[in-house]
Amino acid sequence: MKRLLIGSLLAAASLNAFATAPGGPGCGWGNMLFEGQSGLPSHLVASITNGTSGNATFGMTSGTNGCDTSGKLAYHGKSMLVLSSIMNELSEDMARGEGEALTTYAVVMGVAAEDRARFATVTSEHFNEIFSSADVTAEQVYTATLAVMKRDEVLAKYADQA
Repeated sequence: MKRLLIGSLLAAASLNAFATAPGGPGCGWGNMLFEGQSGLPSHLVASITNGTSGNATFGMTSGTNGCDTSGKLAYHGKSMLVLSSIMNELSEDMARGEGEALTTYAVVMGVAAEDRARFATVTSEHFNEIFSSADVTAEQVYTATLAVMKRDEVLAKYADQA
């Protein structure tokens, strides 16, 4: 059950990831065909065109098709879990300062393995701030966690990345 829960959380987190397109925002025939258009349908068809024909991959390796790999990839989304399904387990783990839900939360927040014990300790110490009420929302837990992390000298670097 816990493996299924952890797998579901990681899958849900990955669904929210929108990165700058590899090869640049104008890379591939799909982008060329749908240039100037906006909206979900245009983006989906452009991505499918680039993916099924392999032209974006070819463009990145050959420097053609409007592709440029000199820039850095960027993430412009927000690392938000679908916490509502594990809020109870997370709150229990955080209050204790250990547990699988807390470890999963640390992983998704980008905390390196060597700093996860610190994450567990700090979030446990600030449990009442993070889980400020019985009806706290997942968004509020996430925001409060980031605020706590920003004040910690070890965890601040992860809060800035989130």
